[in-house]
Amino acid sequence: MKYEVNPKDTKRAKAFELWMKSPMPMVTVVKTFDVTPLYRVSRRSGKKFNMLLCWCIGRAASQIEEFYLLPERLPADEPNTGVNGKLYRYDRLAINVIVDNVQGGISNCDVPYSDDLEQFSHDYDRLTQQSATTCNDIVDDGAMVVGTSAVTGTELDCIVNQYTGIYNNPFLVWGRYKRHWFRKHLTISLQFHHAQMDGRQVALFLEGLQRVITSSRR
Repeated sequence: MKYEVNPKDTKRAKAFELWMKSPMPMVTVVKTFDVTPLYRVSRRSGKKFNMLLCWCIGRAASQIEEFYLLPERLPADEPNTGVNGKLYRYDRLAINVIVDNVQGGISNCDVPYSDDLEQFSHDYDRLTQQSATTCNDIVDDGAMVVGTSAVTGTELDCIVNQYTGIYNNPFLVWGRYKRHWFRKHLTISLQFHHAQMDGRQVALFLEGLQRVITSSRR
């Protein structure tokens, strides 16, 4: 469920006032993760590596309060009200996956996050397959969506996303994992809106993501 909140009644009050006025409020950080446990789980269970990583992202994000908030600018044609935008709170998360469809293009697919990996895996397979075959986007308007994009055709050292002012959701991008002896390392780019969170929350998320990935081997 999505509902509007007064930024002044949240911990993001000062940041919202400051960063909603910025012409470029997005911040990009890059971190390299040891994804060896996910690789091994994928090989052992037959589950898709990308699905496992998306679940880990949802798991880590679900522990950070700010991931349930979304700042939105007012439309350009809306009369000047002295307010730079609105802040919304959601009560659940979804992970957006970009799917190669049968027409040779791409489709967007929102997969609802669940703490239950088996449930998430089932929804991931079902919805991405549906989106790929119908070439239709699957949008979950009732969830706070964390965007992802896997550019697995090559290894990436860094990627900086475009900012349009329309899509303010956190967005993670990665390429092909790198092999180093018996370990697998993956560099992930995270873009976020500064009105939504600060470096402290981002650091907690990134550290939490590595812990979730590491614990997946159990």
